[in-house]
Amino acid sequence: MISDRKLEHLLICENYDVEFKNKTTGFEDVELIHNVLPEIDKNEIDLSTSVFGKKLDSPLFITAITGGHPAAKSINKQLAIAAENNNIALGVGSQRAACEHPELADTYTIVRENAPNCLLVGNIGAPQLNLAEKAVEILDADILAIHLNPLQESIQPEGDLDARGYIDLINKITETVDIPVLAKETGCGISAESAKKLVESGIDYIDIEGAGGTSWAAVETYRTEDRYFGELFWDWGIPTAVSTVEVTDAVDVPVISSGGIRSGLEAAKAIALGADAVGMALPFLKNSASQEDLNKFIHRFNDSLRIAMFLVGASNIEELKQSNLVIRGKTREWLNERGINTMNYSRR
Repeated sequence: MISDRKLEHLLICENYDVEFKNKTTGFEDVELIHNVLPEIDKNEIDLSTSVFGKKLDSPLFITAITGGHPAAKSINKQLAIAAENNNIALGVGSQRAACEHPELADTYTIVRENAPNCLLVGNIGAPQLNLAEKAVEILDADILAIHLNPLQESIQPEGDLDARGYIDLINKITETVDIPVLAKETGCGISAESAKKLVESGIDYIDIEGAGGTSWAAVETYRTEDRYFGELFWDWGIPTAVSTVEVTDAVDVPVISSGGIRSGLEAAKAIALGADAVGMALPFLKNSASQEDLNKFIHRFNDSLRIAMFLVGASNIEELKQSNLVIRGKTREWLNERGINTMNYSRR
């Protein structure tokens, strides 16, 4: 059943409109301040980052997409080769299927086979404490992600609706595995309050996966006969730009900003808001047919990020994080309502 669901998710994401309808990421409200005197050489701009345990050539993460069905094997192979060749990080979909059904393990082991040096991120759910070590072993993971997806579980026909004890389970997972642990949402974002609880539970990294990109309420809506709840909660969540600020303002751990980011320009805005890296999933799935398409997408991302950095006078990622910007519109209203002074970002 899990394997069939994985295939359905892939087909739906590839062939249906699964993105938010009326809610955006909020990055359209964020403006980087143009620097007419950048005083740097664009060709020498350094996109690398080392805050996640390995030096990466770009702050781009291919966040969790798939695994657990034979059809996922070729996709994960293509993604692994692209990640290895471009020295960027790669995450896989939930590994529960492989942990419980060994015949599906090769849909994940194919990743390390084709990306021996890549920063790889494993993936389990908070209730799957008993699978944590197995998931790390199957992938030979550098980081283990714990996915948190209460909205998806609420809409999914076979969803797990008992979320009691998650904080304790997360803490036990962080104590069980001997690699860093990352907490990630699946498209609804993470608030400041939740981020603090996660870090207190032993989490080393956070991937916010905010609202504005793929809606997993939408994905699950296509799998149900009664679409009322999926349609109602299609746009639920904290916009990515808002969640990025809330989390980076609240905790002192490396943060990945993801959820609807589609270009290096939006990535530059996310990093200027405090993120250490950015993640994408759906664009990589859409470009996974060939290495040519994947490499072209990655190179365009890196080039657009480099141009944005040049235009603000940032020669590396740490300097980009200190860039002046202006936050306007609904994003500013939301943050101000939450007690965050957006004027601080324009007075660096």
